[in-house]
Amino acid sequence: MCLCFFIEMSSVFAQERKEPMLSFDDKGKYIYYEVVTQQDKSAEALKERAKAYFRSPAAPKIQFLTQDSLWIGKGKLIINKTAFVLTRPSGEVRYQLYLDFKNGKYRFWLTDFNFIPYQRDRYGNFVPATSIGIPLEQNPGKLNALEWASYLKVTAKEVQLFADKFKQTMLADTAIAIPTTKAVPVQVTKDQKW
Repeated sequence: MCLCFFIEMSSVFAQERKEPMLSFDDKGKYIYYEVVTQQDKSAEALKERAKAYFRSPAAPKIQFLTQDSLWIGKGKLIINKTAFVLTRPSGEVRYQLYLDFKNGKYRFWLTDFNFIPYQRDRYGNFVPATSIGIPLEQNPGKLNALEWASYLKVTAKEVQLFADKFKQTMLADTAIAIPTTKAVPVQVTKDQKW
């Protein structure tokens, strides 16, 4: 009886602690892919909501190359390392973001994850140690296996958080309002000089 109770409780806790994971695409690269349907929205309305989201200060800074209905962008995630109570950045993961819009639905996927380690410069700032990233699919070897697994875990968690925030914004009834400043007309008189 007691043994059954412990087995049942361990399976409940295991279900609650399910970690988000990235899957592999047909090329063997990590990918996060999702299709979201919104029957009442046109492709243009979905594009406007996406534009408003990426202009907001809470959104990640992504550089987009817009092409018709497919947007291609580059972004990065900062991976922090925690030791006791101190947190420091240990590197960044750069990725490609693809957004595709159609009437009634949109899809997005993140892929081409590359890890770039950080190092301290002579001023004590954390800067990229190299400009060439290491693909997350690459086998790190036995020495760095635990650290590499933590990078994968944090990347999957951050990607899931990004996806949740993006979907919530796209489902909102009103688009994100971007604060605008109004230009004040200036009266120019003849006695004013340049």
